[in-house]
Amino acid sequence: MFFRTLSGRFLLLTLLFVLLAEVLIFVPSVARFREDYLLTRLERAQIASLALLASDGSISDKLAEELLNTAGVYNVVLRRDAVRELVLSSQVPGPVSATYDLRAPPIWTLMRDGLAAMFIPDNTVIRLIGDPVQEAGLLIEVTMNAGPLRGSLRDYALRILFLSLIITLATAALLFFSVQRLIVTPIRRVIASMAAYAKAPEDARSIIDPNSRVTELREAEEALQHLQTDLAQALRQKERLAQLGGAVARISHDLRNILSTASLLADRIESSSDPAVARAAPKLLNSLSRAISLCESTLAFGKAEEPSPRLSQFALRPMVEELIESERMAAGEAGDAVEFLVDVPATMMLRADPEQLFRVLTNLVRNARQAIEATRKPGSIEVTARETDTSTAIRVIDTGPGLPQRAKENLFAAFQGGARKGGTGLGLVIAAELVRGHGGKLELIRSDEDGTEFRLSLPLGG
Repeated sequence: MFFRTLSGRFLLLTLLFVLLAEVLIFVPSVARFREDYLLTRLERAQIASLALLASDGSISDKLAEELLNTAGVYNVVLRRDAVRELVLSSQVPGPVSATYDLRAPPIWTLMRDGLAAMFIPDNTVIRLIGDPVQEAGLLIEVTMNAGPLRGSLRDYALRILFLSLIITLATAALLFFSVQRLIVTPIRRVIASMAAYAKAPEDARSIIDPNSRVTELREAEEALQHLQTDLAQALRQKERLAQLGGAVARISHDLRNILSTASLLADRIESSSDPAVARAAPKLLNSLSRAISLCESTLAFGKAEEPSPRLSQFALRPMVEELIESERMAAGEAGDAVEFLVDVPATMMLRADPEQLFRVLTNLVRNARQAIEATRKPGSIEVTARETDTSTAIRVIDTGPGLPQRAKENLFAAFQGGARKGGTGLGLVIAAELVRGHGGKLELIRSDEDGTEFRLSLPLGG
């Protein structure tokens, strides 16, 4: 589990990368150590051969053997003046298994031979070829036992590996604690703040106070602070609105009862023999009806949800013709100024909740009729329906004056999208909610001086 954390993964990556860097250093170092070791043997062999040449070859066998042992070689060959001369020699314990030319070898060859030298068998005889120091001849060759070279290389490699291990662990530890201090701890603080805020979003003390010194982390803390502050304000506003909504619903309920009683009294007043009272009674009834309608709409919206649609298969055109006829009757004499057009195929079947869809279309058609009547000019309302590959599109198009800018901006906002005087602004909000319950969408396509068009899209098959 530790290596699934940010600290654990960073520690693991640090170890891997540092070890990789040490390997890249280790191989050239081994190659360089081997080259220096062999060049030292050549130098010692050259010194031993010069000592012999300086004495005109008049040294004892014991001294010659001592010179060879000191140089760590079996024999020495010098090439001087195009003559190859065996200067010092002793018994070689076996055949020469490999020859290495140390005259400017490639680096890749040195690294390959350096690694191979650590695994060479005991008593292996190798030949070395190099340039004499101070140009004391053209060439120097020696044969030697590779065993001491292997031992020295292994000791050197162990020291390098031990030092690399110490460097790796020290580097990883320093980076680990640095990451813990600079990154992980601030991130944990942000996480703790988020958890504390989730438990009590209304408590201002749970909002994070940015104090990180790392620019990126401080920006994250500041962004979280803004988010928490805005959300806390939104929650407080939502709570106040919920309380206000409850109060409005209770008031509307009581007010509706009071207005209903007043409406019954107004009905009796309408039958009064006093002409002035008889003329004022209808206006009073209309005002009371609007007030009762507002209370009922407020109570309906306050329920916060509509029942789930009860889907059934039905023909759309008869429903549209029925609601058009209802609107003609509601318009009365003023209805002659409004022309109703229906362009719905007679065979079109729709799977939806008939009652809810009737409410939605009635709201759209009634709004269009009232908008046209308010202009006191002739106009038309057209209801069309077409099927696409994925949905059924129902359009309600009128030639009215169009919606005011404020109404368009708050069209589906409760109590804000009313376009006519006395409207509650709840009709389209409830209609859009009913359409969403069917998996569809209600949207305003256009609204200008030439009229208004709404489109209701329902998925095929319901």
